[in-house]
Amino acid sequence: MLLELRAENYAVIDQAVASFGPGLNLLTGETGAGKSILIDALALLLGGKASSDVVRHGAEKAVLGCVFESTPGAAAILDANGIDAGAFSDDILLRREIAAGGKGRVFINNQPATVAVLRELAPELGLIHTQGETLGSFDQAQQRALLDRFGGIATEDVAAAFAAWRTTTLRLDELQASEQDRLRMADLWRFQAKEIAQAELVAEDEDAQLEAEKRVLANAEKLYTAAMSAHELLYESEGAAETTLTAALKHVEELARYDARFAEPAQQLAAAKATVEDVSASVRDFADRVHASPERLEEIEDRLAALDRLKRKYGQTLIEVIRFGEDAARRLAEVENRDELLAELRVQQEHDAAAYKVAATDLTAKRTAAAGRLEKLATAQINDLAMSVRFKVQVTAEQETGGWSAHGWDRIDYLIATNAGEPLKSLDQIASGGEMSRVMLALKVTVEESFAAGAAGHGRKKAASPMLRALPTPRMLVFDEIDIGIGGRAAEAVGRKLKTLSKRQQVVCITHLPQIAAFADQHFLIEKADKGGRTRTSIRRMEEDERAREVARMLSGAKLTDTSLEHARNLLSSSR
Repeated sequence: MLLELRAENYAVIDQAVASFGPGLNLLTGETGAGKSILIDALALLLGGKASSDVVRHGAEKAVLGCVFESTPGAAAILDANGIDAGAFSDDILLRREIAAGGKGRVFINNQPATVAVLRELAPELGLIHTQGETLGSFDQAQQRALLDRFGGIATEDVAAAFAAWRTTTLRLDELQASEQDRLRMADLWRFQAKEIAQAELVAEDEDAQLEAEKRVLANAEKLYTAAMSAHELLYESEGAAETTLTAALKHVEELARYDARFAEPAQQLAAAKATVEDVSASVRDFADRVHASPERLEEIEDRLAALDRLKRKYGQTLIEVIRFGEDAARRLAEVENRDELLAELRVQQEHDAAAYKVAATDLTAKRTAAAGRLEKLATAQINDLAMSVRFKVQVTAEQETGGWSAHGWDRIDYLIATNAGEPLKSLDQIASGGEMSRVMLALKVTVEESFAAGAAGHGRKKAASPMLRALPTPRMLVFDEIDIGIGGRAAEAVGRKLKTLSKRQQVVCITHLPQIAAFADQHFLIEKADKGGRTRTSIRRMEEDERAREVARMLSGAKLTDTSLEHARNLLSSSR
C-alpha cells in the first residue's frame, strides 16, 4: 500500500505532500490543476524515464519521494541488491532526485540505488494505468498471475519439476562440453586431486597442532627451566608450597577438633594441597617430555610450509583444502566415467522431463478451465462500463523446451474486440486509454471478487488455505482518468467497481465525474493558484463538508447552487 507521496520543485508543484490510506483514494480538481502530474511523479518513483524538463523553473533539482508498505517479494529484491531494510523493516522509502542539468540520483531506504532497482521493485508495489499507456507493465508475468489468482491456481508442483529437470539438464550440458575442454579440465582436476592426496592431510586442524608443537620446540630450554622451577617451588624445595600447606593443614585440623567453624577451612586447605600436587606432577611430566630436537623442528617447519602452499591454492583452511580435493576427485571421476554417467543423466533427464510434462499439462488444463470462466465474467463486467466488447483469455501451451519455466509452459493472452465485426486483438492494441483502464478495472474486479469468494469458501477447508496464501498479493493500483467518454449509469458502475476492487487492495484514481468521486474513502483536491507571480499546485485531503462542495462543483461547474449541493449530498449518501 502507498502511504505517502511527496513532490518538491516538480513541474508546477512547489511542495506537495499526500498521505494515502486503504481503500479508494480519489483525486479531483479543475482541468489543468496538475492531477496527472502527481501520477507521473509516482511513475518516476517506480522507475519511469526522467527528464530535466520536470524540474520547476528556477530550481536546482526536483525531489520526489514516497513510502510503501513492504512486501516479502519487495524485501527479497532489496536483499538481492544489497539494500538493508535497517529501521524501515515494515516500509520501503523511495526517493528520486532529478537535477536541472540532467543528472539524477536514486535512494531506497536512504541508501544509494539505481533506477533499475526501482523498476525491479515496481511490479511488487504498484501498477499504473495512464492515458496513452501501452500495457507494457501488464506483461506475460502479470497476465499469468492474474489468471492464476482468479482460478486459485498454485504452481509449486510444476516449479519443483522444472527445477529438477533444469538441474539434470545443466549437469548433462556440462558433461557434453567440447572434448578438448573436457580433457584439459580432466588434467587439471587430476593434478589438483593428486597434489592434495599426496599431502596426506591427517586432520582438519593439523596446521594448528603443528604450530603448537613448533612453539614448544623453538623454546624447549626456556620451557624446561620454567617447568622444573615451578615443580621445585611447589613440591621439592625446602619451603615448597606442598610442605607449607601440609603443616598448615595439620594445625587447622587440630582447631577443627575443638571448633566446628574450622571444618570447612580444613577442607579448603586439603583441596588446595591436592591441587598443588596435581600441578606439580603436570609440570614435572611436561619437563620430562621437553627435548630440544632441531631435526623435528625443521621437519615441522617444512610441513607447515607445504600446508601453507596448499591453503594459498585451494582454500583458506585445511577443511576447505580437503573439500576442494574431494570436489576435484568427484569431477575427475565424472569425466573418467563420462559415458556411463551420460547414460544415467539422459535417463534421469527423460524421467524429469516426463514429470514436468505431467505437471505442466495439468496446469494448462486448470488454466484453460479458469480462462473460460474468467472471459465470461470479465465480458459482463466490461460491458457494464459503457462498452460493448468480445473478450477472450487464450491459453497456449508452448510445449517445446524453450517455452518451459517454473511457471509452466503456458502463454496467456488477453484478447478483445471493442467494435462489432472486428477481430480479437491483444489488449495493448486498444486505441483508447480510457477503454484500456476500464478493461483493466473490470478484469481486476472480476479476479478479486472470485478470489474473495474462493477464500471465503476455503475458510471452511483449512487444508486449502496455504495454497491461497501462496498466491500473489494484490498491489496498489492507479487509474488515471478512467472515466473518459462515459457518464450517467456507466459512471456510477465504474465507481461501484472501483469501490469493490478497493476492498481487497488500495486504489488511487483520478476522475472528473461526481458519480465516481462520491465513492471515495479518501478524497483529495488538487488546486492550482497564482502566488507571488508563480503558479503553484497543491494537494489536500478534504473533510466531509468540503467533499460535498467539490462533488457539487463537478456537477454544476464553478457556480455552486443549493440544488447541486443537495444532489452532491445525495450522491455521497447513496454511495455509502
